[in-house]
Amino acid sequence: MVKGLYTAHSAMINEQHRMDTLTNNLANVSTTGFKKEGATSQTFADALAVKLKDSSEWFLSRRLGDMQPGVKIGENYTDWSQGAFRGTENTFDLALSDSGFFEIEFTDKAGNTSVKYTRDGSFTLTKEGVLVTKDGDYVLDTNGNHIQIDPMQETSIDRQGNITQGENNQIIATIGTIDFERNEEGTDYYYLEKYGENMWQTIDGATPIESNAQIYSGYLEQSNVETVQEMVNMISVQRQYEINQKIIQTMDSSLENAVNQLGKLR
Repeated sequence: MVKGLYTAHSAMINEQHRMDTLTNNLANVSTTGFKKEGATSQTFADALAVKLKDSSEWFLSRRLGDMQPGVKIGENYTDWSQGAFRGTENTFDLALSDSGFFEIEFTDKAGNTSVKYTRDGSFTLTKEGVLVTKDGDYVLDTNGNHIQIDPMQETSIDRQGNITQGENNQIIATIGTIDFERNEEGTDYYYLEKYGENMWQTIDGATPIESNAQIYSGYLEQSNVETVQEMVNMISVQRQYEINQKIIQTMDSSLENAVNQLGKLR
């Protein structure tokens, strides 16, 4: 019976993890270029058993062996499906029509710079004419350089990312885009991880490839989170959580009866 308590307890932890994932999706429903996440669970055969709240393991779950009394939280995954486009009539709002990323020179609080990748194309010009993100990080061209143009001249950006100015439509720079090899199903990236600030970074093993995406000037890619579906999923998670609560309450009542009633001598 105690094993049943552990099973219900681990299931509640799993549902809480799912709820955290769903609430993060809903919090980013208006975030440009955001890709929603989903949570997975491991089966009994994969996870075996977990030991709960062991102070020697910093209160983290760990595997015991052949016992199988619970649910193990699996990995989160990202849904890379295309988000809808929203027109802005702003030349420097850009959206990618296919898989790929804009390249950004990101500077952290310590002043360290590195290249990050984003689908958020809400860019702007500084007063010096440098193309940056809304947080002030530099947008890179195809050669990995900062993009600087004349802020006083009319500017246009074509589907290949060429920035042109002047009467002769002279190409000033080309916005850099990049993609990476995916898994065999083509549904996820093995070697990208979320960094924050709506950006991604590579880990060891990432293989860059040419992006086939076209760049649409005057548009932004919306989040691919579907609010109604996420709300339905949240209701389902809540119901599952409540069911496991009731299981624990029922078992607690049964244990109380076993201790207080069955143990009495007549």
